[in-house]
Amino acid sequence: MNYLGHAYLSFEDKDILTGNMMGDHVKGKMALDNYPEGIRKGLMLHRRIDEFSDRHPATMRAKVLFRADYHLYAGAIMDTLYDHFLANDPKFFPGESALMSFTQDTYSKMESNIQFFPERFAAYFPHMKEHNWLYGYRSLKGMERALNGLARRAQHMPPPDKAYEIFIGNFYMLNQCYYELIDDLISFVKEQ
Repeated sequence: MNYLGHAYLSFEDKDILTGNMMGDHVKGKMALDNYPEGIRKGLMLHRRIDEFSDRHPATMRAKVLFRADYHLYAGAIMDTLYDHFLANDPKFFPGESALMSFTQDTYSKMESNIQFFPERFAAYFPHMKEHNWLYGYRSLKGMERALNGLARRAQHMPPPDKAYEIFIGNFYMLNQCYYELIDDLISFVKEQ
């Protein structure tokens, strides 16, 4: 899962949400000591979500589509694509207004912990909020932007045009992979 997935899987706890959202920017065990307990829990949850999702049979099957062109970035691409399916899943977001409300609440909660943001995350959080990245996952145009953003942040990732073509060409299969993953992932996170 990418940002929307990590936000949703924080289940409205602002400290866990903060850690979960900035998890890619905090490396190593020693760095965890710099954060309050709730944010540390969110950082650890981020790592567990990534590990569970990456090893899930549905994700393993989906990543095969991207591996030839994107190698190790196949997982990051799938994380981003899963957010599109989550944003459009009526079980979690029955309509556009529910997703919009969730995104605004997420940004507000995170702002209350802004002093804990790592430098790189702090630099692009205002852009994330202003352009509402979390809501953008809902549309195909938003996914195109998200994949381009991923390529900008990932130094050695090839241009994302082919990834977008694979996404559109295998949309229903990838959506099925999302459905196979999501309930297992939610159960896993609730156990954590």
